[in-house]
Amino acid sequence: MWRKCFYHPEVNYALRQTLVLCLPIAIALLVGQLQLGLLFSLVPACCNIAGLDTPHKRFFKRLLIGGALFAISSILLQLMLEDWHLPLPLIMLGLSLVLGVTGEISPLHARLLPGALVATIFTLSMVGTVPVWHAPLLFVVGTAWYGLFNWLWFRLSEEQPMRETLSQLYLQLADYFEAKYSLLTQHTDPDTALPPLLKRQQQVIDLIALLYQQLHMLPTHGHQHHQRLFRRFQVALDLQEHISVSLHLPAEVQKLVEESHAEAVIRRNAQVIAARLRVLADDILYHRLSDRFSMTNELAALEKIASRYRDNPVGQFCYYHFSRIARLLRTQRPLYRRDLMQTQTRLPFWAALKSYLSFKSAALRNAARLGVILAIGSSLGLFFNLPKPYWILLTTLLVSQNGYNATRVRIQHRALGTLAGLIAAAGLLQLALPQNITLLCMLVITLLSYTVLRKNYGLGVIGLTVTAVYTLQLLALNGAHFLLPRLIDTLIGCALAFGGAIWLWPQWQSGLLRTNAHQALESDQQAIRLLLQENPDPVQLAYARMKVNQAHNTLFTSLNQAMQEPGFNSRYLTDMRLWVTHSQFLVDHINAMTILAREHYMLTPKLAMEYLQTCEIALQSCQQRLTYDGPSSETTLFNAPELVADMPVTEMERHLRRILAHLSAMHTISSLAWRQRPHHGIWLTRK
Repeated sequence: MWRKCFYHPEVNYALRQTLVLCLPIAIALLVGQLQLGLLFSLVPACCNIAGLDTPHKRFFKRLLIGGALFAISSILLQLMLEDWHLPLPLIMLGLSLVLGVTGEISPLHARLLPGALVATIFTLSMVGTVPVWHAPLLFVVGTAWYGLFNWLWFRLSEEQPMRETLSQLYLQLADYFEAKYSLLTQHTDPDTALPPLLKRQQQVIDLIALLYQQLHMLPTHGHQHHQRLFRRFQVALDLQEHISVSLHLPAEVQKLVEESHAEAVIRRNAQVIAARLRVLADDILYHRLSDRFSMTNELAALEKIASRYRDNPVGQFCYYHFSRIARLLRTQRPLYRRDLMQTQTRLPFWAALKSYLSFKSAALRNAARLGVILAIGSSLGLFFNLPKPYWILLTTLLVSQNGYNATRVRIQHRALGTLAGLIAAAGLLQLALPQNITLLCMLVITLLSYTVLRKNYGLGVIGLTVTAVYTLQLLALNGAHFLLPRLIDTLIGCALAFGGAIWLWPQWQSGLLRTNAHQALESDQQAIRLLLQENPDPVQLAYARMKVNQAHNTLFTSLNQAMQEPGFNSRYLTDMRLWVTHSQFLVDHINAMTILAREHYMLTPKLAMEYLQTCEIALQSCQQRLTYDGPSSETTLFNAPELVADMPVTEMERHLRRILAHLSAMHTISSLAWRQRPHHGIWLTRK
């Protein structure tokens, strides 16, 4: 019971966040410096936003950089505000633009920008009340404490963040597999069957990409438990490979179901495999050794159906992939070894600075957006003489996300959570609780808030708002006076963040669809080249297959987000959804061909070259249609090589011929869709 409680993802996260906040407060209370302890608790918020709690091979180096940025930002704010008498809006804009270069180095370094800006805003709340050196020293000592605590915590829990992600991956694989095979007869219409499966597959690929990043962040000298987790990850990659393969023969499925009891047998196999995947997910999360596993009886029933109906490919398909999945679950060893695929690059500082100084830099646009919003918020605070204007700036930073839809959802949760939290805090302040009881209530509320924060941000904000009001009450004995200003500042900050997401250099996902589609076709082309060469390397095939899946996942994600953006062209996006559906078929065929190529079910060199040339012509033609918006003169299909009489068509050929058919459909769709797309891609007209 202790193990299940401690290693539970939400409980583990809540305990870590609560202890790193509350232990300094408890120590300060014992020595009679409660106010200093409450101020000290502000530092973990900066570190969380900056991502300094991420396990990393350069963990302490990142802590040193983060703490230095917090302290330097704090010193610069006080110097420019009190000594140089610069206006606050100009200071916030300048700091944002200077610190924004971190976003060009890598996505993880990009989190240092909002973390440093939050430290600057916290310093703003202390200007004029404490000595100049107080805030920088607070951030340096607080970051050191935060880093030391998290280092000890991760040593105690043995890389728990990666275990949580790996456990979620196995759970998502179980849900995806069960949804795919539990209702065979209902998966005949791609328009209704594919979207829910695509959503589940998207979650699987997202978790795989996250695990690649987490594994790359581990120290190079892997410990034994690192190697065990790496092996579990490789098994998950093999499982995803076999689970994601689709037959795409609904008529044959329906025929087999009508002629036999195949549906019940396949459903039973799917239930056993999904149940085992969920058991393994719990074993990974709670540090348990897995018991023995066997599904001999279920596979024997499936083998009988495959043998009895040899003319129907559905039985052989299911038995082949289910038996491979069962082997993986039984042995808990990957089918073959491979190294990690590089998922992101880290630019050196000077190269990042050069790239950052270009107007095409996404990091520059993001920094400028934050800087302008913070400058406007500072101006509003000065113009209306608000008592605590830094709440506007803090809210703006906390709700600003990458993308319009993520920002919109975060704004809703923040505004509603703050309103509910202020109402609850107003009622609790009427109780006039003693200081010790107040601190105990804050401890319990903080623990509960962090327990639900990652699952439901709005509920977590309710509790965090209550603790913020209580903190003001303990610091200044006037927490009730800031209830209404806090609500007004929160609403202003949310409005500024929403306006910035729409009007300040927005990056609409509908405008990125063309680029993402082009990159998906490029990944398909690289994978097909590897598949059709002689003696392909299994490791390179695995990397190419994952790149195909990730590129399509990026395209699918941008399409879903584009559908929720304001003023979109619904006819254009409907055509693009059909284009993405055919792209998914390409991914499924490449997944299946990867398995065939690894097991040496290859074509003759001459035939492979013919198919490669035809596929490359088709892919390049589709890419050209993504670039050229004019009318198309191409009306012919991409003709596959002619079949040889009296020669059976191999499974590899079937996949290649279907790929060409899908590319032909994608080319036709592109001719219609791209002409409906607005050229600027900034604000789309609703049809």
